[in-house]
Amino acid sequence: MAITTAMCNSFKQELLGGVHDLDTDVLKIALIKESPIGTYDATTTNYSDVTGNTDEAVGTNYTAGGQVLDTPTDGSSSIINLDGGTAYIDFNDEVFSTLTISADGAILYNSSQGNKAIAVFDFGGTVTSTNGDFTIVFPTQDSSSAVIRIT
Repeated sequence: MAITTAMCNSFKQELLGGVHDLDTDVLKIALIKESPIGTYDATTTNYSDVTGNTDEAVGTNYTAGGQVLDTPTDGSSSIINLDGGTAYIDFNDEVFSTLTISADGAILYNSSQGNKAIAVFDFGGTVTSTNGDFTIVFPTQDSSSAVIRIT
């Protein structure tokens, strides 16, 4: 099937409905394996969509469910920032240490809110790590490039 980078439609609705508190909820990112059975895109609603299809990547030193996103190290007191009329979320690059794994994408989800999906990312091909760091590099965290932004 396929992975397409997108902010999940369900997340947009849930955000407006007050389901997510991105300042305090636990956000996690999990890796999706190469050649997924399911399709992951804007219609993805939950981390269980990945695990239910057994599409989560499997490898040495990788834990199912992925890992918690790190708190920003830029000195800000919040992951939520405002620049003019655009609010955006500040994420550090996420490093999975000493993995042997192959993955084609990832799902960002809110584990504090029933594992509700936030976004899906396509790596543009299979990325492999052999007993090394597997790093997800987020775009520049500003009002024009951040992964999650509201203008």
